[in-house]
Order: sequence, then structure tokens, then C-alpha cells
Amino acid sequence: MSIQLHTNEAPEFPLPFSQALRAGDFIFVSGQVGVDPQTRKVIGETIEEQTVQCLRNIGTILNEAGLTLDHVVKINAYLLRAEDFPGYNKAYEEIMKRPFPARTSIGCSIGSYLVEIDAVAYAPSVRSGD
Repeated sequence: MSIQLHTNEAPEFPLPFSQALRAGDFIFVSGQVGVDPQTRKVIGETIEEQTVQCLRNIGTILNEAGLTLDHVVKINAYLLRAEDFPGYNKAYEEIMKRPFPARTSIGCSIGSYLVEIDAVAYAPSVRSGD
């Protein structure tokens, strides 16, 4: 059975999806974009700023389950522009701790956002080691 997770501290959109679902020991966080949770306005104009905000939003949702970004084992990222990969990687490395989660990053059309990131977290343990 899956349990829906929701917090008013993360962005909400009038779309048919849950912020996150818990299925056993796994938490599946829906794609987050670089918007302020209260205003739903995009944070910054750079890939770095929007990447940081995406990861903050994911962290906020994970906090609702008593977890942190250290519990994340898989990331999927969708970038609007391929030329933004270096900036995305820089911001990602500043927020996420080693060992980094498994990750897939692709360039695709995602509307007016520079990046969208979803995550899978594993509740019983955190990533450790280098």
C-alpha cells in the first residue's frame, strides 16, 4: 500500500499528482521545479539558482517523512537546455553529499522552467562513505 505525503511547506500545483508517495521503505518524490513554495514564482534566472531551489523543495517534502536529502538514492533531472549541464552539476554537487545518489539527467522541453528534479529516497539508511 502507498501512503501519500504532503506538506504546505513545498510548492503545490493544481495538477493530478502527489508531492510524494511512501511505498514500504521507499519515498518517491514527484518532480520539483525551482519555485518558491509560498509564491509559486520561479527563484532566480540561472540553472544554479533553480537547481538549488528544486533540491530544497525535495528536502522539504522528505522532511515530512522524517528524512533528509541524505536518504536519496536516485535522482532524475530534466534540463531545458543542454548548455546548462555544467551549472546544474556545480549546484548539485554543492547541495548533495557524497556518495552521490544514482542519477539520470537529460535535456528536454519542460516549459518555462530550467530544471525539474524528482527523487527516490530509502528510509532505513543514509548514504555513507566516499
